[in-house]
Amino acid sequence: MTLDEARAMLCAPGAPFEMVEVAAHGRTFRAWKNAPAHLRALAQIGRGHGDRTFLVFEDERVTFAGWFRAVAALAQHLRDLGVGPGDRVALAMRNLPEWPVAFFAVTTLGAICVPLNAWWTTGELAYGLNTAGCSVLIADGERIDRVLPLRGDIPALAHVLGARLGTVPTGVVALESVIGTPHGYGALPDRDLPAADLAPDDEATIFYTSGTTGHPKGALGTHRNLTTNILSSAYVAASAVLRRGEVPPPPSPKTALVSIPLFHVTACSAVLMGSVYAGNTLVFMRRWDAGAALALIERERINLAGGVPTIAWQLLEHPDREKYDLSSLETVSYGGAPSAPDLVRKISAVFGARPGNGWGMTETMATVTNIVGEDYLARPDSCGPAVAVADLRVVCPDRLVDMAPGEVGELWARGPMIVKGYWNNPDATQATFVDGWVRTGDLARLDPEGFCYIVDRAKDIVIRGGENIYSAEVENALYDHPAVMDAAVIGIPHHTLGEEPAAIVHLAPGHHASEAELRAWVGERLAAFKVPVAIRFHPETLPRNANGKILKRELKALFADRS
Repeated sequence: MTLDEARAMLCAPGAPFEMVEVAAHGRTFRAWKNAPAHLRALAQIGRGHGDRTFLVFEDERVTFAGWFRAVAALAQHLRDLGVGPGDRVALAMRNLPEWPVAFFAVTTLGAICVPLNAWWTTGELAYGLNTAGCSVLIADGERIDRVLPLRGDIPALAHVLGARLGTVPTGVVALESVIGTPHGYGALPDRDLPAADLAPDDEATIFYTSGTTGHPKGALGTHRNLTTNILSSAYVAASAVLRRGEVPPPPSPKTALVSIPLFHVTACSAVLMGSVYAGNTLVFMRRWDAGAALALIERERINLAGGVPTIAWQLLEHPDREKYDLSSLETVSYGGAPSAPDLVRKISAVFGARPGNGWGMTETMATVTNIVGEDYLARPDSCGPAVAVADLRVVCPDRLVDMAPGEVGELWARGPMIVKGYWNNPDATQATFVDGWVRTGDLARLDPEGFCYIVDRAKDIVIRGGENIYSAEVENALYDHPAVMDAAVIGIPHHTLGEEPAAIVHLAPGHHASEAELRAWVGERLAAFKVPVAIRFHPETLPRNANGKILKRELKALFADRS
């Protein structure tokens, strides 16, 4: 069955994936007719899963009913603090059971949740809180410790709730005093959510994505953006079954290992939303460790794993892999970074699982394309076709005209998953969002069937294990050092992470600095994953083209010894 035949069957009037035309915030697009209208409706669906286990973290197990009781209790507390529609509430913590509680407590009120990168430094967290104008912060102890020294520089921040604190600092309310601990969520009062009037295209989230200028931008997402992924993922799975000549089975809850941070749209939108809808169990880890993950797959009978290619590689290559029963694995999927075709084949051969891949970005609230199973094995260098509600274009960056199939240009995307724009940044919004399309900055080609192939990045970016590192941000940190006169950051290959950041610097005459000194300097200003793993010193100013752009391809040879 062709893609078009499968789409016609799945999306026919009255079918599960029927589509409707929607006009919202100046755009017109197709949307899933049967997607939950908003996150409040989704939370009620989750409540209906009752005593099924929803969240697992170490020895903590939270049912859907317990999760909903905690969501309702925290939402009421936030309402009592004066939080209402449009107010921004920041969420900064590692993957803990409290994270999905806080996220839904905020968004079901009509407030805007601002998930902050838990790896950010004090200055980066303060930047996010200030630019979003957050009045409330919900964070774990480690993030609380980072934020409090700069609280006086965050004027809008009126309330701070802290989870899992050793001692409760002055000016902080222990989250446990509001909702208790995860062990006790099921004993909280069974009550409904505070009243709120929500619509699908109301604003729900601000996820930060770095820009080539080096300053993070807040992508303003809606309820529809988030709920779209629920049916998009299901559509791709159903299409794959039809294309191999089978009838899609009735949906059944799965158990998923969540090995990527919920503060990314991949985990929050593409994993968490669908899990609340379907009744999936989510197993969290305190930090990623492939050996511990193998043990969890066996113990919890994990069906779904992945996240980014790095994780899949580490599971495959772990020396203890054969000691564990991994037969429960059904799908190992990932996105966020390029993957080697050999990885696709190994997932199928070693795990006996379906490999899956997809493409999206913060501005698309995760999934736009997806590919799984036989399609992926046949096209291991593709990220799949667009889901039925999305459209793709490959555009000549200079002339802004569509390229023919097979020709490379800038990838543009349109659909109900595209965010409204950037928070309080009209210039960046106007440059990136054009007549309902988002200019992705990725260079790609489309084959005649519509399968997408990402071939390069137009933006100056390094992707380390799925984490975006914008070169300009690291270069700016290096330029702040008094000894640095010229700097360039590039990506160098890494077997499991894909690539890592490295830097080339030219020192100002009469100044001296060591590699260790410069790495420490960057580490004091940026998250650890952004620190160059190696720095080379160039005797002259760095080579540039006629337009003054540094010729980074020529500089990669300086790191040949690390290949």
